[in-house]
Amino acid sequence: MDRTIRKRLGNLLSVKSLVTLTLTGVFAYMAVAGTISQDFMTVYAVVIAFYFGTQSQKVQDALEGENGNG
Repeated sequence: MDRTIRKRLGNLLSVKSLVTLTLTGVFAYMAVAGTISQDFMTVYAVVIAFYFGTQSQKVQDALEGENGNG
């Protein structure tokens, strides 16, 4: 269990995750302040789509590996 937690914390500190978390923080601040620009919204949407797309692909690859389909 401890090993799993350390691995997840290590993954959370990857550059991709830090960028995503930072952008999410900026997005939240801008939403509260009511100053979200269309350009920022576009960049944020692309980054979030990329992040969750790669996470989804990792899960899919792991499932295929377990089932012997890969």
